Amino acid sequence: MSRYPGEEARIKLGWWRSHRFLLLRRLSQLCVLGLFLLGPLAGIWILKGNLASSLLLETVPLTDPLTLLQALAAGHGPIPTLWLGAAIVLVGYWLVGGRVFCSWVCPVNLITDAAAWLRARLGLKGNGQFSRSTRYWLLAMVLVVPAVVGVMAWELVNPVSLAMRGLLFGMGAGWALLAALFLFDLFVVERGWCGHLCPVGAFYALLNRVGFIKISAKGRERCSNCMDCYAVCPERPILRGPVHGAKRGFGPLIVAQECTNCGRCIDVCAEQVFEITVSFAIKAEKTSENR
Repeated sequence: MSRYPGEEARIKLGWWRSHRFLLLRRLSQLCVLGLFLLGPLAGIWILKGNLASSLLLETVPLTDPLTLLQALAAGHGPIPTLWLGAAIVLVGYWLVGGRVFCSWVCPVNLITDAAAWLRARLGLKGNGQFSRSTRYWLLAMVLVVPAVVGVMAWELVNPVSLAMRGLLFGMGAGWALLAALFLFDLFVVERGWCGHLCPVGAFYALLNRVGFIKISAKGRERCSNCMDCYAVCPERPILRGPVHGAKRGFGPLIVAQECTNCGRCIDVCAEQVFEITVSFAIKAEKTSENR
């Protein structure tokens, strides 16, 4: 087994193929941030606003659906353009898989991935524990608290909102919270925020139940049990059935709603077990084989 996950893939497949999804994700995240910053810094308003609510090219509204739900819970009546913006975002993430936000858009992912990378390099093994269902309880609280107090309380501490406001208007105390998340993931719980606690991730996980684009362990018969995919996956339990559950009747498609479609399992697998596919195409293929 290689010392670092993906080392064997880098040797066998080359540097680009063993890093392509990671690099494309970083490009996506930085491009989103760059488009928001172009307006304040250069006067080029492609995206105006932030990830909670924005305008694309001064015309197309984009609204975070969770922000809209919080506003409704707090008793505010959002204007029609916010409803339209939320519908556009919902449809977009529904088509590609809801948790794509977490791995391809969210700026906090840059921080938590950095903590995971450093944790692996330092060889830190000690680990606190949280149930992965905790994030769904926190999501419920995010929606219940505004109904009780009439204030969108979560948005006051939401790391995503703080990161965006900080980049656009100056970070201030937001640095302390983001630093705390980094240290929490580094020393307390491995991938603790994104993998166990984040209510935004929980919301998009629920949306991901019906996403079309999925990752499949279609070549699982070639698996060498190097465990590199487990080492890099932010949601390790979702791999067990698709990769090692053939004898127990599990199909190769990763249908778990927690999958972020980050593609790191594809990057680091020297045996090319994984591929991105369209879930309904896989079902159609199986149906045709059974005839």
